[in-house]
Amino acid sequence: MEDIFVARVMSTSLETVRADTLVEEAAQQMLANEIGSVIVVNEDNQLEGILTSTDFVQIVAERKPKDQTPVSTYMSRNVTTATAQETIRDAADLMVEHGFHHLPVVDEDEGVIGIVTTSDLAAYLSREETPSPD
Repeated sequence: MEDIFVARVMSTSLETVRADTLVEEAAQQMLANEIGSVIVVNEDNQLEGILTSTDFVQIVAERKPKDQTPVSTYMSRNVTTATAQETIRDAADLMVEHGFHHLPVVDEDEGVIGIVTTSDLAAYLSREETPSPD
């Protein structure tokens, strides 16, 4: 894997905003493009920062909405899952196919027993010395 460079795996299709863009506009842009972040650049396209979906959690928490809306109003109901016996390749393929960053792991008897995230997969790959065969 040491022969695989970032240029080979990076995405070159970027959504950018300026530092003075309103967060509502950035959120709309992220939703419209089904992405989890926008890159903040100046007028010369130089990096100034990044705004991610995680940042919106802080935005909402600081604004402290008062409308007592339960999670069930917004949660996804048709959740794709994996089992502990599936290979990470199958889990990764599923995550890539659906654009997921989180994949709950379930057991028929015990219910939810864990979660696989893109960070988990990246950490695993960072410890591997050779790529798995196709």
